[in-house]
Amino acid sequence: MKTRSLGNSGTPVTEVGLGCWQFGGDWGAISEDRVFELLETAVNEGIRFFDTADIYGGGRSESLLGRFFQGKSDEVFFATKLGRDPGLYPDKYTKGAIRERIEGSLQRLNVSSLGLIQLHCIPMEEMQKGEIFEWLREFQQEGLIQNFGASVESMDEALVCLAQEGIGSLQIIFNIFRQKPINLLFDKAEEKSVGIIVRLPLASGLLAGKFTAETTFEPQDHRTYNRNGEKFNVGETFAGLPFEYGVSLSDQLKYMVPETMTMAQFAMRWILDFSAVTVIIPGATKVQQVIDNARTSDLDPLGGEVHLDIEDFYKAKVEAYIRGPY
Repeated sequence: MKTRSLGNSGTPVTEVGLGCWQFGGDWGAISEDRVFELLETAVNEGIRFFDTADIYGGGRSESLLGRFFQGKSDEVFFATKLGRDPGLYPDKYTKGAIRERIEGSLQRLNVSSLGLIQLHCIPMEEMQKGEIFEWLREFQQEGLIQNFGASVESMDEALVCLAQEGIGSLQIIFNIFRQKPINLLFDKAEEKSVGIIVRLPLASGLLAGKFTAETTFEPQDHRTYNRNGEKFNVGETFAGLPFEYGVSLSDQLKYMVPETMTMAQFAMRWILDFSAVTVIIPGATKVQQVIDNARTSDLDPLGGEVHLDIEDFYKAKVEAYIRGPY
């Protein structure tokens, strides 16, 4: 597993991580035994970066990570998030409340300092005030957190955060169906040595190429209840594309996939070809998914011609159909 530096911290992190949203049950029911099996597989495959949030399953995701890695948390890197629970969101942010959330995450993850705390898609107006970033800098000085960053929905939000002194990372939606960051963010982030964490690299599974228009998901899976943005930003589900159209697009991309890769690996390898990207955090509910995701790190970069074809495909067939803040 190759590593990349997390922004200005210089901390090496594996370029393929594991997104742990699903451990909270928001992708459908998942047992503790299955979670531990997935985590063991991830470690065996060289993954050392785990992204979670205090709101995933009401703390369940963090707690399961903390229990699995108890006594060996210094061997991995935890990136967690705060700011979306009803006690804070959308306009009840205070220094004391933020400290409480950090301390809660520390307890659940069984660590004395958080490797990375990220603001979890909080309102633009709160980020523009700048006060919340000052609190994070103070908590960093205290040693409660080692690095701070922000998970954002749009490039406008990303650029507001990028202007903040000391910010270590930005977490964004970036994949073959969401290419806007290439021209608007990547050069600026590299200039400031700010890491880029990529969520939804497979567009909620669309880019694995295994869905059909008739595919269904469990009622508690966000791919059912948030398909059109009913509960939160539509961009977090299928990258903001209408599901049936996204399936059609995925089918049209299959001819580009080399015989040496799965379609999911092809989609993730494309992301890793960008030097601005620090780590991708695909989720997984199956052991083989974890294995295939991790081994993307060892695959050769795609050629320039493939990148041009994907850019043309996006401009012609995808860009105009994306919904939600972008």
